[in-house]
Amino acid sequence: MTIKIGDRMPEGSFGIMTKDGPGSISTTELFKGKKVVLFAVPGAFTPTCSMNHLPGYVEHADQIRARGVHTVACLSVNDTFVMDAWGRDRKVGDKVLMLADGNGSYATALGLDLDASGFGMGKRSQRFAVVVEDGVVKQLFVEAPREFKVSSAEHVLKSL
Repeated sequence: MTIKIGDRMPEGSFGIMTKDGPGSISTTELFKGKKVVLFAVPGAFTPTCSMNHLPGYVEHADQIRARGVHTVACLSVNDTFVMDAWGRDRKVGDKVLMLADGNGSYATALGLDLDASGFGMGKRSQRFAVVVEDGVVKQLFVEAPREFKVSSAEHVLKSL
């Protein structure tokens, strides 16, 4: 079942890169008592994700935070090392928290997983953005297949 507005985000954890190497962050740490914009991409270093989706959030992170958002986070079904390398490549800095969903288990828990085997990419996440307040979904923007509109930073910023 796909998550919807009013639902509580599922429990889980994500891989993150820390100053000491690979680490993790739980959904409780990420969402409890905070307003978070979490956006997901099908894959790090892929064209739309690298040229438009992630850069839009980096560019608009300060404006998004000015609307009361504590954390802007990017989720992808990639490992922690890939997410860290992608963040460095795209000069993310501390504007966007890069989250690895290495096995795709969180995308599946949300009901927003995608079988991209036809493109040689295996199991991935659909492209989406969600506004979460204290662990509860307040807004959800799921893209139609091969679209990039409603999950963009610009669209989410206008909705806040």
